[in-house]
Amino acid sequence: MSQPSTTPESKEEQVREALRAVVDPEIGMNVIELGLIRRLDIQPDSAHVVMILTTPFCPYAPQLLEQVRYTVQKVLGVRTTIEMGREMWDPSFMEDGAIANWGLF
Repeated sequence: MSQPSTTPESKEEQVREALRAVVDPEIGMNVIELGLIRRLDIQPDSAHVVMILTTPFCPYAPQLLEQVRYTVQKVLGVRTTIEMGREMWDPSFMEDGAIANWGLF
């Protein structure tokens, strides 16, 4: 019995849900809530993630980038690369409702 095919949209949803477990330890919020995942390119045999950080000198950058790469690779089961985007983070990137949970604005 074959499994039903998974659409690209549902794969992206699965990835985004799994990435909620990747938390920025300084802020205490996950990379999805913070809007750090800027692009997901999911192909049948690979995935590529573009991610930004809340600050250019984030001391947890290597850890966060690797956690995101590993999580995506684990969910999809394909080789995954990660790229640090050059876009500057802004609180407006945060998920709806997340900014109220942060308590700074």
